[in-house]
Amino acid sequence: MNNDAKLIVQRANELFKRLPRTQYHLQCTDDIYDKQYNFFFITIPKGKRTHSDPLHSITIHDLGYLEEVIKNIQSQLQLTIEYTGFTGQVWPVSQKVIQRKRRWDE
Repeated sequence: MNNDAKLIVQRANELFKRLPRTQYHLQCTDDIYDKQYNFFFITIPKGKRTHSDPLHSITIHDLGYLEEVIKNIQSQLQLTIEYTGFTGQVWPVSQKVIQRKRRWDE
């Protein structure tokens, strides 16, 4: 597992409190202006506001590298990963569409 994935998993484990009636997931965004990928840990407690914690930014703007990092993260964490800014893009190795349609806030 590479250093970026290790760092993201370590920081996510620190924030994952397993509280009742709380949803957790990761968000990966494609920052086209800074040419990097940003990861956030999203916490949604029932009846309260959504909270977002920045985890890490990957400065290697390459989908092949990102796919490898995502596979490493998914092997360690059992959290859903939500993608933003990847509309119409395809993973280089698996040839799966990353994000099918735009989110309402894009």
